[in-house]
Amino acid sequence: MKTKIIQITSGRGPVECCWVVAQILKYFIEEIKKAKIEYTLLQRELGTENGTLQSATIQLEGKALESFLSNWLGTIQWIGKSSFRKFHKRKNWFIGIYEIEETEQTNLKESDIKFQAIRSSGPGGQHVNKVSSAIRATHTKTGIQVLVMDSRSQHQNRKIALKRLQEKVAEYHNEQLKASVQNKWENHLSLERGNPVRVFTGTDFKTQKKTKSYKPKRQESKNNLRQQK
Repeated sequence: MKTKIIQITSGRGPVECCWVVAQILKYFIEEIKKAKIEYTLLQRELGTENGTLQSATIQLEGKALESFLSNWLGTIQWIGKSSFRKFHKRKNWFIGIYEIEETEQTNLKESDIKFQAIRSSGPGGQHVNKVSSAIRATHTKTGIQVLVMDSRSQHQNRKIALKRLQEKVAEYHNEQLKASVQNKWENHLSLERGNPVRVFTGTDFKTQKKTKSYKPKRQESKNNLRQQK
């Protein structure tokens, strides 16, 4: 299954846009669930008012993500009167939904790690230096490395080195993801106002309920009875 990271952003717009982000996030998650796509909410940047969000970042995992996102990625337009500023004349509000480049998986592969046995240094004198028990582990793709000399056992130091390298590489990728999210924040300054992929209308996003009326049928029945008489 594929994985994608999506950001919903207000484009540093006014409070109305932040309100739209919060509403769209709910609507977006509803459609995710209907499509049976797994999701993880990675980040939410709160707005200045209760119930508003400047941005939200979501990780999606599932099949046919491209097809699902084709109806979402781009500019979202909301047409409606402001619920925060009742006398404000503006009725068009825009937010953006973008894909953040996926970072590399943090699971280490044996082929991506270079182990090197070296002589330990520190307490123990000459006896320690006679055996190359210390281990230097290097992640070849990132250049991250750790040096472990906790034990006199080379095998034990190798296990410890693998665990510490895993933690360092995971931390590295987390920092990369944060940087990617921060870079995407620049989208807030350049939201495309034209050609929205979806348009919503009204001061809320509640599903419009159709009220069934039986009056026309009743009237039709009365007319039929009259004609029969």
